[in-house]
Amino acid sequence: MKLAILTEVDPGETRVAAIPETVGRYVKAGLTVGLEAGAGAGAYIADADFEAAGGTINPDVAALLADAELVLKVRPPTMRDELGKHEVELLRRGAVVVSMLELARGAERVQRMATAGITHLAMDLMPRITRAQSMDVLSSMSTVAGYKAVLMAADALPRMCPMLMTAAGTLQPARALIVGAGVAGLQAIATAKRIGAVVTAVDVRPAVKEQIESLGAKFIPMEVSHAAQDAGGYATDLGEAFYKGEQDILAPHVRNSDLIVTTALIPGRDAPRLITEPMVSSMKPGSVIVDLAAVAGGNCTLTQPDQRVVRHGVTVLGPTMLPAAMPVHASQMYARNVATFLNEFVKDGAIALDTDNEVIAGTLVCRDGQIVNESVRQAL
Repeated sequence: MKLAILTEVDPGETRVAAIPETVGRYVKAGLTVGLEAGAGAGAYIADADFEAAGGTINPDVAALLADAELVLKVRPPTMRDELGKHEVELLRRGAVVVSMLELARGAERVQRMATAGITHLAMDLMPRITRAQSMDVLSSMSTVAGYKAVLMAADALPRMCPMLMTAAGTLQPARALIVGAGVAGLQAIATAKRIGAVVTAVDVRPAVKEQIESLGAKFIPMEVSHAAQDAGGYATDLGEAFYKGEQDILAPHVRNSDLIVTTALIPGRDAPRLITEPMVSSMKPGSVIVDLAAVAGGNCTLTQPDQRVVRHGVTVLGPTMLPAAMPVHASQMYARNVATFLNEFVKDGAIALDTDNEVIAGTLVCRDGQIVNESVRQAL
């Protein structure tokens, strides 16, 4: 079976869907692995490193995809301006693509793949079950994003984060507020603590209190009248009335914070608006907000995707691809997640998609010209 790994061409994307380690695993499993020239350049992986692992480098993406049965990407198939063609047009009908879906960025790509007869498995729809933890790219990428968000905030902050005893007197520590204690939030808490900030965190799930406090942060509880997460482990929409109540609880903590990282996302929905402009105006000038929900509209009403907004003396950053800012480890984690996932459906060098397998059923988006994933259909 021929496996193709592409160079990511989306602006700012530096990750790659395989590393030499995983290419070697695929070759040992009997697959013929072809990589587009320069596929790993953004992650500082040379073509020669892939060749040493058993891969073949091909500078012609059209030829690479013409007979590929399985294609690995980070981002969904996209337009190739240099060819004047979309990657979907270059794929053979029936080809299997494994990548993220990024449904919040638009539905057009889903319909395009279905119409072309492409089978798509979305890594970002991986079920939140114990068996799938080693395949969970959202957790992997959230780990990177939570870490980098705090570094970005600290860099933009016009003060140091730790308490320092100096000859000029004591410097008080910065106060950090982390909104949401999922993987990104917990990593943000840990990172903020490492650089010396006093950290407070808020989450709608009482169960995370122990995790937050174990990292040395103070937990702010929220009253929740119904389930805050679905059966798949993803956050649910709690309604406007709840979010208004959450704003009221957050307001004094926002006012007293120097550094805020927000991480609240609901798959397939706009991000809940938790920080309003009046709340921002109450913050000290020079304070910083890093909104990790910018890709879905943002948790702060002032957030603009991939823009730096300064209002009321407060800087609001809305990065949408933070993992791409740390491509070495982001690629390593993504590639290993994908390699583990392939074990679920690549058997004896052939593809066998068993929809009784909950991992396959949860990630299968389209097949045989149809959008088969119920959650995707509902979101569309």
